[in-house]
Amino acid sequence: MKHRRHCPPRPWHKRLRHSLRWRLVTLFLLLAVCTSFVFIGGTRQMVGSGWRQLVQPLFRDYVDRLANEVGSPPDVARAQALVQRLPISVRIEGPAVNWASHERPSGPKDAAFAALLTRSTADGHTIRFGLGDVWHNEDRPRRVGWWMLAGLLLLLLLAYGYVRHLFRPIDDIRAGALRYGAGDFSQPIPLRRRDELGDLAAQVNGMADGLQRLLEGQRGLLLAISHELRSPLTRARLNAELVAEGTSRDALLRDLNLMRDLISDLLESERLAGGAAALQTERLDLNALATELVTQQFAGQAVELALDDALPPLLLDRARIRMLLRNLLDNALRHNAGSGTPVRLSTSPVDGTSVRIVVRDAGPGVADEDLQKLAQPFYRPDAARSRSGGGVGLGLYLCRLVAESHGGRLTLRNAQPGLEVTAELPWR
Repeated sequence: MKHRRHCPPRPWHKRLRHSLRWRLVTLFLLLAVCTSFVFIGGTRQMVGSGWRQLVQPLFRDYVDRLANEVGSPPDVARAQALVQRLPISVRIEGPAVNWASHERPSGPKDAAFAALLTRSTADGHTIRFGLGDVWHNEDRPRRVGWWMLAGLLLLLLLAYGYVRHLFRPIDDIRAGALRYGAGDFSQPIPLRRRDELGDLAAQVNGMADGLQRLLEGQRGLLLAISHELRSPLTRARLNAELVAEGTSRDALLRDLNLMRDLISDLLESERLAGGAAALQTERLDLNALATELVTQQFAGQAVELALDDALPPLLLDRARIRMLLRNLLDNALRHNAGSGTPVRLSTSPVDGTSVRIVVRDAGPGVADEDLQKLAQPFYRPDAARSRSGGGVGLGLYLCRLVAESHGGRLTLRNAQPGLEVTAELPWR
């Protein structure tokens, strides 16, 4: 089981570039905006050409007819009749007549277009035509703009909802891949669709089933071999006890003990690979367990305890937590020889959500490129070190499995001097 590292959140622009869903929505919006600009530009060009060649002469002639109907000098009664019959406004300015059909000034703000609506009579009057009250509402363009913005936002929401629905199987496949990568094959990827994404989800499920069968076969074979090796190993040890004392007998017994420990560790690692299902938890005083372990198995050795009395009883597997503490202390003492500083074992609560176990030595530490590999099975950074002095490379791996099966994690760092190993376990 692999522990997923906590990564800091990425900036929004990087998340936007990473998200296929939002990139598609952005593409749709850009396409809509560009299409609108092309349509509006083409329409304006077409209307402008038609206005200059066809509509403008007809418009000038129509305004001339309106001015002739008002008369010269202007007749207010005729102007009122025009306003009542047509949706227009009329404003007359001159030496004899000054009259307006509407209180507010009428006519467009564009000077070129205003010239088309203005006529001068022979007696010095100016007649200005404009649009009626139905088109003089200044709030109308603003309301139209807000409605257009609301429509655009609605289209954005609809596009996002459709794209989210379209790519929902990708979220399921991603979550399933993360579960499979963590070793959890209990829940397959749901098959929501019968399209290409649904076929992809079914293929990933089939791949996961094959991987699960392969892993179970490998674990079953390893467990069977380990169990079968125990009996001949026990007989070999009994026969070795009958050999005359000497260096050869001691070397043989040491190798047999190493083989026994290796088989036990392999069996334990396969059990813990099942996660929390392999645990037998109980309410446990972690500080008391650490004190008991140091007193019984590390008596007389340079081990310093710094235990926080505020820790409450925790729901832990006694045998597995004892193995974790033993392996961490044994590893630290093995590399702390000659430093003159005791190995330090400490416990402390973390924000009321977890408990932290820290074991630190004052040895030479390890190279940075080897640091993240120490908790891998059978990894030994010092190839020249003898197996009797350096173990087989399963101690820290088992510690990692114990921490992860409890829902926690194991981290390692160079403490300068020495190596610091931290096991963080959640409250339960």
